[in-house]
Amino acid sequence: MTSTDEVFVGIDVSKAKLDVRIHGQQDSWQFHNDADGIGALLQFLQQLPPTLVTVEASGGYELVMVAEVSAAHLPVAVVNPTRVPRFADSLGQLAKTDRIDAGVIAHFGSVVCPPVRTLHTEEEEYLAGLVDRRRQVIVMVTAEKNRLHTSPLRLRPGVQEHVDWLQAKLTDLEEEIGCIIRTSPLWCEKEAIMRSVPGIGPITAATLLADLPELGILNRQKIAALAGVAPFNKDSGPRRGKRRIFGGRASIRRTLYMAALSATKCNSVIRSFYQSLLRRGKEKKVALTACMRKLLVILNAMLRKGETWTETTGLSAAAS
Repeated sequence: MTSTDEVFVGIDVSKAKLDVRIHGQQDSWQFHNDADGIGALLQFLQQLPPTLVTVEASGGYELVMVAEVSAAHLPVAVVNPTRVPRFADSLGQLAKTDRIDAGVIAHFGSVVCPPVRTLHTEEEEYLAGLVDRRRQVIVMVTAEKNRLHTSPLRLRPGVQEHVDWLQAKLTDLEEEIGCIIRTSPLWCEKEAIMRSVPGIGPITAATLLADLPELGILNRQKIAALAGVAPFNKDSGPRRGKRRIFGGRASIRRTLYMAALSATKCNSVIRSFYQSLLRRGKEKKVALTACMRKLLVILNAMLRKGETWTETTGLSAAAS
């Protein structure tokens, strides 16, 4: 049960506005989702002050606001957008408006108390932005290459020109990612440890640095759940359902998938593990998912201990 002195704030985020509610109160407030509106929101929050500000992830529209709230040293948590609607269903809350959603988010924060977002430095935010931008450019390159084969012949030179331009930008982004990592001794050390593992390349290491800073800090169960590669049970009474992975950070799962695919060919520990699963009758995708988790656990243990890769180190880290 929460104390009457505690103030739990919920913010429903959209592209244009921020709807704000305080748990236990009927009043609501609305701010524009721009520089002036976020400034006014900060003044409002600082007057409370809040025990916790809970925000539902909204496709990136929340990022600037959350960064500003964190920079103001106010406790803010960003939660998975699938959790709050389920919480609302459990309350029997059928109506849905931005104002109602903000109240549900505030209630969710008071009950669940999700972990407070760690304040990122400007360099960490920049690295994460570069890695995310690289992903966006790759999507655009793929789309343009697909169009190249279906466009009329007279249009293809223009499409090819755009593909070439995007690929040049992709090279620039990858060089910039390498440069910013080299500005931090800690990042350089972590990157060296990760890249010593067969199957881990520079982009995989950069993505893990940017999108999974908890790597090397949390235990193996928590880091696997955070990355979305931890299998969850689906059992009820005598029924034993299939264990499936769920949630987590999609960018990390995509990166681990490609890294594990490579590791099954060039990493002796992961290759042996993968082949043993296939011999036991596991489907290839199931076996590969298990390899993703195994690779993540190995990286987590190596970073925690500050050890570089050897086959012995890999076997030890996988078992730790």
